Amino acid sequence: MSHPTPETGSGPAPLRFAYGTNGLTDLRLTDALALLSDLGYDGVSLTLDHMHLDPLAPDLASRTRRVARDLERYGLGVAVETGARYVLDARRKHHPTLLDPDPQARAARVDLLLRAVRVAADLGAAAVHCFSGALPPGEPEETAWRRLADTIGPVADAAAAAGVALAVEPEPGHLLADLAGFHRLRTALGDPAALGLTLDIGHCQCLEPAPPAACVRAAAPWVRHVQIEDMRRGVHEHLPFGDGEIDFPPVLEALRATGYRGLVGVELPRHSHAGPELARASLRFLRDAERAASEGGIRC
Repeated sequence: MSHPTPETGSGPAPLRFAYGTNGLTDLRLTDALALLSDLGYDGVSLTLDHMHLDPLAPDLASRTRRVARDLERYGLGVAVETGARYVLDARRKHHPTLLDPDPQARAARVDLLLRAVRVAADLGAAAVHCFSGALPPGEPEETAWRRLADTIGPVADAAAAAGVALAVEPEPGHLLADLAGFHRLRTALGDPAALGLTLDIGHCQCLEPAPPAACVRAAAPWVRHVQIEDMRRGVHEHLPFGDGEIDFPPVLEALRATGYRGLVGVELPRHSHAGPELARASLRFLRDAERAASEGGIRC
């Protein structure tokens, strides 16, 4: 399988759109990949989860090879995401985290991320997405930040050895919630080359002080993966395009102008019931917005 195009390059180029499998959970993975290929997507944001590529089930390496063959067959690039809600704990969403006070619980999350790095390397993915988790109740923030650096550091080292970027996502409600938090972690770790950023455009609209297009430009040197959806200011709800407040042509133009070459993955994890139709409508919207950007930034 050929390796993906590097994340950055010189000069504007067409963006590479993907769709997240966390928004296609009612489909078998092989069917989801066939759908995205038929619709004209360039790639897939693959969430490691029990209904698709289960990272904890037996024979992960052989199952990953089968996915690699499907990706090559359909001509799809891939980014690996680790935001499965209950893959580690069937009763607590997104638990355990890298911040869990229990060392064994933290180790379970680290093990999942190390598995994701191996999967990403075997698939030829450019990036593995991850997040910090929320501040545990009663935990001092300084303690949590030290714990995050201690737990994520070895994962970044493993990613560097595998030639994969570890792309941390600022997540509303988490310890690392915004771009300032990403830079705090990056600085604490000594700015390792393997540590990059997952930039969620909706999250920028939700809570960053600057508009999403400005966030793209400011974060460009570190962006290794992009998630995209509509959203409203102050409300963390992933919305289909056109249902929120984001002006997308300037955002897409900023991604093009800064030379981003990774995948731009649609993230609609609560809309799987309408996944195939939303995948179709989303790609049409994004291509119209990209066209509007190249013609002068007309709002879509």
